[in-house]
Amino acid sequence: MPELPDLEAYRHALAPRLVGQPIERVTLLHPFLLRTATPPIDAVVGKRVVGVRRLGKRIVLALEAELFLVVHLMIAGRFQWLASNAKPAGRITLATFDFPGGRLVLTEAGTKRRASLHVVHGERDLAALDPGGVEPLDCDLATFERLLTRENHTLKRALTDPRTFAGIGNAYSDEILHRAKLSPLAQTSKLAADEIAQLYTATREVLIEWTARLSDEADRDWPVKVTAFRPDMAVHGRFGKPCPVCGAPVQRIVYAENECNYCARCQTGGRILADRALSRLLKASFPRTLDD
Repeated sequence: MPELPDLEAYRHALAPRLVGQPIERVTLLHPFLLRTATPPIDAVVGKRVVGVRRLGKRIVLALEAELFLVVHLMIAGRFQWLASNAKPAGRITLATFDFPGGRLVLTEAGTKRRASLHVVHGERDLAALDPGGVEPLDCDLATFERLLTRENHTLKRALTDPRTFAGIGNAYSDEILHRAKLSPLAQTSKLAADEIAQLYTATREVLIEWTARLSDEADRDWPVKVTAFRPDMAVHGRFGKPCPVCGAPVQRIVYAENECNYCARCQTGGRILADRALSRLLKASFPRTLDD
């Protein structure tokens, strides 16, 4: 799922192409995509884009007459920018938005249709789509600590909860926790003050670094390869590969459709965290430490 740095890259790419331009035509190829009926989608035709925002993990096109197009890409949704006469890809195209300078295409790979489009009127209705998480780069240490510890959860869950922090998902939470040298399963209620400060600093560093890097790339060209798996990441998507800090093999915990990647030597004192499926299967043979 595109997260804060990826969505900021899209915002950087969209703004110079769309702001000041009217929407000439909207074509929906999959009716399930549109999740609102009022205002109708036709209401945006002819309206100029006055801004491009990010609302948590959503991209928002602000239009004239206080209209907003709100897109949640979910896991497999992506944006493409094509020439006006270019034909979009077949099965994966969900919608197209035609502008004088080109065509914005919303795609979604795979068979599960999860991406969504809302048309809302006014800031109040737009705010209703916000899960409420604070922007992690806009809060101070005291606010970060208060939000992190208001309920007792694992660090992995706390960082990725959209009601707590906006824009952090599976990929960048792995990178943040590795940078902070903290276990993804550590309980928020048991963190020491210095560990919370460590996590706060790591959160800011990782998000600022990746946002700057991806936004710079988007300023030069359209972000084609928006992915949660990047070769320069420290641990996310790097199971079995050496940790760039200590060289130990990166470990993982698989759950549902996600996996959590971490370095046992850097983050858990060499202890291998139990994978619910694999540890139950192997039982006594499941390794407990890196030495095992």
